[in-house]
Order: sequence, then C-alpha cells, then structure tokens
Amino acid sequence: MSAVSGDDIVAAAVVIPVHNEAALLNDCLAALCAALEHTGRTHPHVRVCAVVVLDACTDASEGIARSWPLRTLRIDARNVGTARRVGMTAALTALGEVPSRGIWVCTTDGDSTVPPTWLSHQLELRAAGADVVLGTVRPDFADLTAEHAEHWLATHPRGRPVGNVHGANLGLRADVYTRIGGFADLDQHEDVELVRAARALGARVVATDENEVVTSGRFWGRTPGGYAAFVRATHERIAGSARS
Repeated sequence: MSAVSGDDIVAAAVVIPVHNEAALLNDCLAALCAALEHTGRTHPHVRVCAVVVLDACTDASEGIARSWPLRTLRIDARNVGTARRVGMTAALTALGEVPSRGIWVCTTDGDSTVPPTWLSHQLELRAAGADVVLGTVRPDFADLTAEHAEHWLATHPRGRPVGNVHGANLGLRADVYTRIGGFADLDQHEDVELVRAARALGARVVATDENEVVTSGRFWGRTPGGYAAFVRATHERIAGSARS
C-alpha cells in the first residue's frame, strides 16, 4: 500500500451498532464519551464524529442514546454488518470535507465499555504506522464464574495479544475501509471479513492488548456466532473439565 505519514489523521469516525441494549447502553456511551473527551485533550486537532446506530430497537435504547451528545440513526435491518456499514457511511458523510486518507474509523458495541485511552491509543498506533488496529476484548467478569474468569486470565497473558478480530475493538484507516467497500451485510463475522480484505490489500495490521474493551459476559448474544457464543463455549468446556 502507499505510505501515509504518521501525523495524517485529522478526523475520526466512531460507530456503535445497537439492538435492544437498554440494560448496558448507558454504561457503553458513558465510557465512549469519556474516551472522546480524553482524545480531545490528547489530539485536539482531530475532529470526531460518533454515530449510534439503533437497529430495530424495541426497548429503551433509543431514549438512552439520545440522552448523550452523539449522533443517532434508526434502521430496521436486524443485521450487525449493515448497522456498522450504514453508521460508518453516515459518519464519513458528516466528515465529508476531510479526505479519507485523513480519517481513522473505528467501532465498538452497545454491550461494551471502552477505556478512556481507547481512541487516543489507536491514533498513536496509526502515527507509528498501523493501517488496522486489532484490540482485545474480555468478558465482564461479573457475569462469569470465578473459574471462568481465572481461565480467561490464564489464557490471555498481558503483552501477548493473539490478534483475534472483534468489532467491539477495531480501527483502521478510512481509505483502506473505502477501498474494501466497507462492512458487508453479514449478520456475523462482518468484522473478520473486513480485516481479511484489508490484509489482502497489504494493510499493516497491528494487534494490541493495551486498551482492552470489556464486553458483556452473557452466553446468548445478538448474533448467532458472536462473542457470546465464544463465552458460552468456554464456560461449557470448563464445566465439562470440572465434571470429568
């Protein structure tokens, strides 16, 4: 890929897809706004547009989202890939006067909380040459058994990110994103497909566990094969080992 200078980013687009997350959304958006405020201090030249995409919500999610100083968008796709794509299109349109090579795009999820340095750290990694940043995600230990939490910590040693792809902690250059064609209309693994396409373009992919995102530890999620399925499978494996 053509080289881009490390200080090229002047805007960021952030997208949060939401489908009936009223129980967790307020914490999600509070954490996100704290991260955006932190970025405003560390990267005051970077303009940020954050869009919450309310996909077929029938609970109180819309009212919660509108209580925060973020853009909101309603769709009825019931599809996380579509929600991410539509939200990203809206964010990039709002930043329309900024060339795509100067925009960093990233996503998290409505059941997740980002750390205060989440976006600023991605921008620092971009300044060091990253085209795509894969961040780690861990389940909320309050949702797990003590054995499950201990297993997770034992299998995720600090400083050794495995490089899994999580839409809840993902960022990349907007020009790479647009060359790929954006998120596909998939009800799962849209994030994995996006990164696969970025690698095919020759993008430099960097994995990090320095700004871990905490996501719901529930066993049944909004997508059939999403993070909840991984948590459930891990729990079942631990429970099976304990019985044997």
